[in-house]
Parts: sequence; structure tokens; C-alpha cells
Amino acid sequence: MLLHVIARGKIARSPEADLVARYEKRLTWPVKLTELPETGGRIPEPQTPCKTVLLDERGKNLSSEELAEILGRWRDDGIREARFVLGAADGHAEEERAEADLLLAFGKATWPHLLARAMLMEQLYRATTILAGHPYHRAG
Repeated sequence: MLLHVIARGKIARSPEADLVARYEKRLTWPVKLTELPETGGRIPEPQTPCKTVLLDERGKNLSSEELAEILGRWRDDGIREARFVLGAADGHAEEERAEADLLLAFGKATWPHLLARAMLMEQLYRATTILAGHPYHRAG
């Protein structure tokens, strides 16, 4: 299953970009990163069937194990692409929120956009190691 991270704004050269690249290299699942301008831009057509996860402060605060369980279930159900969408500064439109398969939050705090992207990549890596039975999860 392809893990597709779609984010508004350019990450450029930064410590957060280094973290994103580190987890991108470590992931054994296929991963794709798409950056869009702050407004507009075109999201590539999904591989179908597809699930969409919006990172949203009003979303569910899942443990790493719960996220891994969801990804494992989607993979086992034949989902070809899981999209993780980080919105612009104003967040997501109500219509986007209503159509999403999952709203995911990293706690109640508001996180800087670039840090949230790095945190998402780490959680995707952690979830895939949990599913693989790799010791990273317990050591991290």
C-alpha cells in the first residue's frame, strides 16, 4: 500500500526536512511526498481503492498501535493508497473533513506545519515497524 503524504507549502532546507527525509529513507512501504502551493495546485489522481486521512486538530488522537492497526487493516483489505493530507494554515474545509476516511490529530496542541509533517513521517515509519514486528517501536 502506498503511503502518500500531501502537504501545503514547501518544506525547503530545514531540520524538519532532514527528519522527513530520514523517515522516508527508512520506510520499507512505498511512500510518496507531494507538496502543493499554499492555495490551488492539483493533487494527483489516487490509486484506487484509496483512503484519505486529514491531519486535523479536531481529529482522533490515536496511539501508534491504533494507527498501525488501521493501516494494517487497510492494507489487508486491498487498499492501494492511503493519503495523509496536511492542510494550509486555515486547516481543511468542512466538505473535505466530511469526505475523509479518518481525521487524525497529534494531541490537542497546535503544531507548526513543518514539524507536523516530520511527526507524521515518524508515525508512519513507527506504524510500519509495529506491523513488521520490528523492535524500533519498543526502543523509540
